[in-house]
Order: sequence, then structure tokens, then C-alpha cells
Amino acid sequence: MRAAVVRASDRQLRRRKLVGTIALGVFIVATLSALGVLAILVGDTLRDGASWLDWSFIKDLPSRRPERAGIWPALVGTVWIMVLTAAFTFPIGVGAAIYLEEFGGTGRLSRIIEINISNLAGVPSIVYGLLGLAVFVELASMGPSVLAGALTMTLLVLPVVIIASREAIRAVPDSLRQASLGIGATRLQTVWSHVLPAAMPGILTGTILALSRAIGETAPLIVVGAATYITFTPEGPTDRFTVLPMQIFDWISRPQADFHAIAAAGILVLLALLLTMNLAAILLRNYFRKNQNW
Repeated sequence: MRAAVVRASDRQLRRRKLVGTIALGVFIVATLSALGVLAILVGDTLRDGASWLDWSFIKDLPSRRPERAGIWPALVGTVWIMVLTAAFTFPIGVGAAIYLEEFGGTGRLSRIIEINISNLAGVPSIVYGLLGLAVFVELASMGPSVLAGALTMTLLVLPVVIIASREAIRAVPDSLRQASLGIGATRLQTVWSHVLPAAMPGILTGTILALSRAIGETAPLIVVGAATYITFTPEGPTDRFTVLPMQIFDWISRPQADFHAIAAAGILVLLALLLTMNLAAILLRNYFRKNQNW
């Protein structure tokens, strides 16, 4: 009887190992396939746009002549949008996550907030654009400005930051909280001095993912009123603006082959900006992770 049970257990263990090996192989093939397609796309973009990528292309204004066209207003507009979006999203998202995990409990208000966050996470981006148009552009009388665009993008990425921040806070060992409370610290002091620094690497990871999504979004900004073609640089939150994805789309939609080439150069600039932003966030995340003592 015991031998039969052992044989059945061995067969089940071998079957699980086989399934695990097959699944691992499928995941590796899928990952390599995706990386291969990405490498082909990046290589094709480099081939078309590298020859147009120089300092004058970065600093010049858009033009109807491809040899004189530049990307500076779109680049500045993108930086404005991303900086303001990060400034709004990070404190609001982290604050909401701290409240829900550390202070909200299971009350009615917490349940309402959680339901709304779950619903907002699945809303199409164009709906956020319509909301931004109604609330920020029309109701708040901001017009098609940088500030209206940044607030709209904040609504778009806020659920991602809140959910990721909650998971990072939840992963902090409860013994860390108990030790802090045991030596006389208040709940707020415990969260500020111990829980938040320990959760910061995970919070920054979620913020990286959220802002990486925001930098490539176009639909909400089109609805809010971002221009596809401007010949001036936005100098403040109340100015009109355009962003790199919209400028690239404007070039790629034109029939001339030279505009397609400078669109590829614009894609390279967008990738460089995305990688720079991610690198800065990763360095901050590694700094906080290095200082963890648990």
C-alpha cells in the first residue's frame, strides 16, 4: 500500500516537473520572440532616422520642409507633461495607498475607494481624454494647456501607481511596524520613518511603469486639445503644447519619404527620453533598496 502511494507521488512529481519545464520553454520562446521583434523594429528605426539625428534637429522648430524641420517644441512639451504628471501622480498615488493600507481599514470609505480604483484601471485612455476635456479644459477654464494635459494624464496613470504602491507597502514585514510601535512611535511616525522607506523601491517601480505608459499616450491629449503642429515653445503650464508622439504621427502621416525619415529620428528621441527617465527612477529605486536593513 505504501509503495503504491510512493509510486503515485513520484509520477505526480515527474508530471509537474515536465509541465514546469514545458511552461518555462514556452515563456522563454515568447520572450525571445518579443525581443527579436523589438530588435528588428529598433534596427529599422535606427537605419531610417540616425542620419537625420543631429543637434539642429533637436533645437529647430517644426517646418513644412523636412530638411529644416525640428522637434524642440514637442520635446519641451513632453518634458513639461511628464514633470507635472509625476509631480501630481506620486504624492496623490502614494498618499492614497498609505491611507488604504495603513489607516483606512475595511470601512465603507475604503471599500468605495478600492472599487473606484479597480474600475478606473480598466477604463480606455480616450475616456480620460473626454473627462479631462469636460473637467479641466471646460469646467476649470484651463483651456488646451500643459496643465490640463498633465492633470488628464495624472488621472490615466493614477490607478497603476496606487495599486503598485499598495502592493509594495503590503510587502513590508509587519514585524517592522510592531517594533516601531513597541518603542513608542505613533502610527504616522512608523509609516513615515519605517514603512515608506522600506516600500519605496516597489513604489518607484510602479511609478516607472505608469510614467512609461504616459509618455507614449496620444489619444487623451488629442481630446484635451494638444496641437499637432506648433512653431513655439511652451514656457509655462498655461501655454498650448504638443508632445513627441503627436509630432511623430504628424510626420508619418505625410506622403514625403523624408518626413518618414525624420519621424524615425523623432522616435529615437522619444526612446532616449524614456530610457533617461527610467534610468533616473531605477537609480533612485536602487538607492532606497541599498539602504534597507531588513
